[in-house]
Amino acid sequence: MATFIQQLASMSQQLALVTDPKNTLSFSPAKDQPKRLVPPHIEALKAYQPGRPPDQLKKELGIERFINMASNENPLGPPQSAIDAMQNCLTEISRYPDLCGTKLRTALSDRYATKIDNVAIGSGSESTMANIVRAFLHGDDEVLTSQGTFIGLYVLVNAQGIKLVTVPLKNYRFDLDAIADAVGPKTKLIYLCNPNNPTGTIFTRMEFENFIRKIPDHVLVILDEAYYEFAAINPDYPDSMRYRLDNVLTLRTFAKAYGMAGIRLGYGLGHEYLIDFVNRIKLPFEPNILAQEAGLAALSDDEFLERTLENNEEGMAYLTHEFDKLGLHRVPSHANFIMLEMGAAEKVAKVHEGLLRHGIAIRPLAAFGLPTCLRITVGLPEENELLVKALHNIL
Repeated sequence: MATFIQQLASMSQQLALVTDPKNTLSFSPAKDQPKRLVPPHIEALKAYQPGRPPDQLKKELGIERFINMASNENPLGPPQSAIDAMQNCLTEISRYPDLCGTKLRTALSDRYATKIDNVAIGSGSESTMANIVRAFLHGDDEVLTSQGTFIGLYVLVNAQGIKLVTVPLKNYRFDLDAIADAVGPKTKLIYLCNPNNPTGTIFTRMEFENFIRKIPDHVLVILDEAYYEFAAINPDYPDSMRYRLDNVLTLRTFAKAYGMAGIRLGYGLGHEYLIDFVNRIKLPFEPNILAQEAGLAALSDDEFLERTLENNEEGMAYLTHEFDKLGLHRVPSHANFIMLEMGAAEKVAKVHEGLLRHGIAIRPLAAFGLPTCLRITVGLPEENELLVKALHNIL
């Protein structure tokens, strides 16, 4: 008697022979699909274009070593404590994770001296952002933010068919006065990224306090603090959790300072009334069991966080010194990356392609609306030195 797998394979082959004499299955051409299936705001979306995979680049360029300084990842890798935690729960992956993420949410609520009802967790902070957009925006609501900020926000808002209003950056910083002045009767949500990705700039406590006084209570404010750990040492940095404002939702992540970008884990903090709706519509059993256990371990790994911040501080000092010696126009950064203004898109392309030939990836910023700029992540000491050496050769 044929096994189930053999029967299934035979059925697939028969289906292919019936539907296609060449024994290959294909769908109808896209042009034949009725356009009414896709809403206009979805048709207008542009797919995210990631960099080429490292293995592909190494093969194409004939290089053995590849250094990724494009994605603001932690060059130290993940904490050993998180690796151990994931290994210890591998035998549990046949089970669904805790639907409510109780242990991790409790640990986060303890960290920030709040209640578990003030915490939402998700597969990256962008997942929680998506849930905020879905929970609170509808109809003719409008979102207000800056040009030259995190493009994930643009995609999420446009995918909902919500109008997005932007104001220009001012000296590569969020212009909070201009954003406050742009609030209209349909403004439902304001998005602020601090430090801003991709510029690395911050707005100060005084600027934020002046701004928030102008914002009506019914307007929600997302404060995306993905790079919070790197900026928090600055006394002028407005840590959103010091304010506990009812209309402010804070986003943070384990992807950057905690070195766990690959498992997708982030969280949101805010008033329990708002967080309740965010949690109501999030995907069930999100984030996965490995991410929850890794986050729980990393959250108490202060030694790893200290090493991360030390590496970043030393690398930032080295790179800024070397960039200045090269005569490059850098924007002062409070994150784990530096943005360079190259003056022309052609020069960005030259540096980008030249570094790739040296086995180093950086991020051109045309997709962010900054075509004359590029972004470089702080790496390990030897990676930073190789970058500077390559820049000398290219420039």
